Amino acid sequence: MLPNDLPLEIKTRILLVDDDPLILGLLQTSMEIMGHDFDTAADGEEAQVKLKQEGEFTLVLTDLTMPRCDGMLLLQHIKEKYPGTEVIVITGHVETHGYIDVVRAGASDFIIKPFSMDELEAKVSRVIREQTLIRKLKHLSMCDMLTELYNRRYFELKLQEEIPRAHRQGYPVFLALFDVDRFKTYNDQYGHQAGDRLLHEIGKIFMHCTREKVDWCFRFGGDEFAIIIPYATTVNQAGQIADRIQERYRQEPRYAPTSLSIGLAEFVRHPGRSWAEDIADLVARADKALYSGKAQGGNRVIVAPSLSCSDELSPQTDS
Repeated sequence: MLPNDLPLEIKTRILLVDDDPLILGLLQTSMEIMGHDFDTAADGEEAQVKLKQEGEFTLVLTDLTMPRCDGMLLLQHIKEKYPGTEVIVITGHVETHGYIDVVRAGASDFIIKPFSMDELEAKVSRVIREQTLIRKLKHLSMCDMLTELYNRRYFELKLQEEIPRAHRQGYPVFLALFDVDRFKTYNDQYGHQAGDRLLHEIGKIFMHCTREKVDWCFRFGGDEFAIIIPYATTVNQAGQIADRIQERYRQEPRYAPTSLSIGLAEFVRHPGRSWAEDIADLVARADKALYSGKAQGGNRVIVAPSLSCSDELSPQTDS
């Protein structure tokens, strides 16, 4: 149940850039021996086209002195447009730019021609290992290890990213907040290890009942969870996801006496408000709906009206 957009294993794609066909051929042979997927470009200008057309590469190996667009200009372009792509600069003209120059400009390493296969393999492997480690650390910082869902820190980041995008592209976004009813009673009766297992099971239910690579599932904190639901055209469609989760939860007798309360709200953009204010309003309306449901005994879905959190809830809706 790892996050959809952050695979821990990187599929390495390397772009080889050199105007000398002999050097480019040597680099191609080296990549084939190492087992890396690669593409080639004859200069920095062609490399920019490949980057734009084919997406972000893991690594770019580039010559420094080339016509049209040299290695330093290409390096600058990559650092500005593709910050996740690492660059190793290869040159036979150390009098023009040295190791310090290219590293200060953002390169990961520097290779002087002529170079050996061993040196090339060692430097490429080091960069890929470092990228994999950074990716794993990023994963740990974004995920709740008990449930294997995203954590609250990433929830807040994802709201700030997903909601403005949805507004620009014209599709609705809903937020569902979940709370486990009588979770303290369950912990007191069965112990905290059983409580942890229950939270882990909820994570599995979320992943089973939501749309892969569309919905975003989070452990909000404690026994609270959240789902960001984009592309649902109506509140009923968004509610179907909440209903599926609740129905799946109800089918398991060993979760008794707990149940799920769910508050569902649609994002609304208000003229004159900041994005932060409208996002806070979305969370507040979903939270208010959630606790309205809990006040009625729990085990229900409450839909918040598309109004400011300062307004009263419309008549509650049971699912």
